[in-house]
Amino acid sequence: MQNYAQVLRFRLICTANARAVFDYFIGYKLGLTATPRDYLKKFDKHKPTTNDPREFERRLLLDTYRTFGCEDGQPTVRYSLLDGVKDGFLINPTVVDARTEITTELLSEQGFVVEFKDDEGEDQKETYKQREFEKRFFADATNKLFCKTFLENALRDPVSGEIGKSIIFAVSQKHAAKLAQILNVMADKMFPGKYQSDFAVQVTSQIADAQQFTINLTNNNLLGSANFLAAYKTSKARVCVTVGMMTTGYDCPDILNLGLFRPIFSPTDFIQIKGRGTRKHNFLQQIFDDTLKESVKAPDKTAYKLFDFFANCEYFEEEYNYDQVIKLPAPKGRGEGGGGGGPATYTGIYEYAGDDLVSMLKEETIGTGGMKIDRMFFQRFEDNVRENKFIATSVEAGQWDRVIDYVNHEVFDKPTEFYSLDKLRRAASVDRRLTLREILERIFGLIPRFKSKDELLEEEFAKFVADYKPDEAGAIPAIKNYFKAYVTSDQIRSIIESRQYTDLATNPLLSTRDFKAVPAKYRTLIPEYVKDYVPVQSFAN
Repeated sequence: MQNYAQVLRFRLICTANARAVFDYFIGYKLGLTATPRDYLKKFDKHKPTTNDPREFERRLLLDTYRTFGCEDGQPTVRYSLLDGVKDGFLINPTVVDARTEITTELLSEQGFVVEFKDDEGEDQKETYKQREFEKRFFADATNKLFCKTFLENALRDPVSGEIGKSIIFAVSQKHAAKLAQILNVMADKMFPGKYQSDFAVQVTSQIADAQQFTINLTNNNLLGSANFLAAYKTSKARVCVTVGMMTTGYDCPDILNLGLFRPIFSPTDFIQIKGRGTRKHNFLQQIFDDTLKESVKAPDKTAYKLFDFFANCEYFEEEYNYDQVIKLPAPKGRGEGGGGGGPATYTGIYEYAGDDLVSMLKEETIGTGGMKIDRMFFQRFEDNVRENKFIATSVEAGQWDRVIDYVNHEVFDKPTEFYSLDKLRRAASVDRRLTLREILERIFGLIPRFKSKDELLEEEFAKFVADYKPDEAGAIPAIKNYFKAYVTSDQIRSIIESRQYTDLATNPLLSTRDFKAVPAKYRTLIPEYVKDYVPVQSFAN
């Protein structure tokens, strides 16, 4: 047990200080990073202003190129997301453009604008915002049209022939509930006797155990398993209908269909959503009968479909200016102003009669060149900042207060670009609140990538272990769980500080049982340590 504790401590210390690994081991080094940079760019050790040997040594320690033998400042190999697609490790979507005559008319920066005359003959105008889409316009006929089109064209599971695992993104929780209900009714007609209102399931924050549902879908036991073939393990539920829960950090490689049953107003959201389907998968690993394996003609996932009822893909690919507010396209060939990019305007009272039709159904497989949003993401801001001599010089000199003040006053919120910290945070797709300094450090290569919330938590916990060296090796998991919960949750901190421990009984992050598993001295030591040494604001979403 003592040896185990020593190994555990060493691993935790190395997590906090990766350089310790290189100092400890002698041998060949392999470095992998998402954004390699030359940290010594514009640094001349012979100049009087930069000849401090301590500063030069610090810069050498930061230089990943030098650490891994790339003295010329060029990495040995570059490998991008698009390279992954070209080489067959990832998959680009097959886009199914299935816009209807009505849904695309709802979309503009201002909302859906309707002009009409009131009972007294006076001109009136009313604008419906996004939150009103479902309530005002998504009547049963349109929802049924979405679901019917989706089910008739969805990719099927290559083993069982049922609808492939799918995620549908709805406008609201109410809309998600309605779509799940319609899908269940339709599935009962398509596959008589196979489902009992468990073909589609709503996965939103209002649903109990919604987070567990996402896990169960990945593990092939959502609402049951092996519904069609006893020797084939796959979820009985085939479709999760969500709003925003499954957009980021969700890994389910056998997803075959994604449905955009709502407009997307953020390029970050668009990237995250379509990313749910890019993983490859071999379905044979879920089969427990060799005879059945032999009968499967195409066991590998080579495609996934992205159903788009709102022309989102067209807009992000052809029209979207990545530094401007989105103005989604109006439909072509219907109404006044169609194709002008502004709000759709009509004369007369608009009455939805339930006669919505699919005006287009077109499939396009995205090639190895990828989508424009894959190529342009975050690039323009990086280029502009790197080209700014004042910023580059100040970063090289380590004058961070000066740099941050300059960016806030001279770069953000300018009429031509409209950059902002909040926008950059969303674009970065990180599960925590980034600081402006972190963003600039990544752009100038001072950090290779943005660390996730859990990576930072692991590092902070490693520092804690290095300082206090717990002897209770068996209690390390409980201590870590308590540490992470206290750092990331305002509610947990409030419960601990107020000593209202009974409130933990129903808390999903840290239960009463979890709390009691923590040795008594750490229950008070960790809160004191976190207050003194851990920047909890960095872990906010």
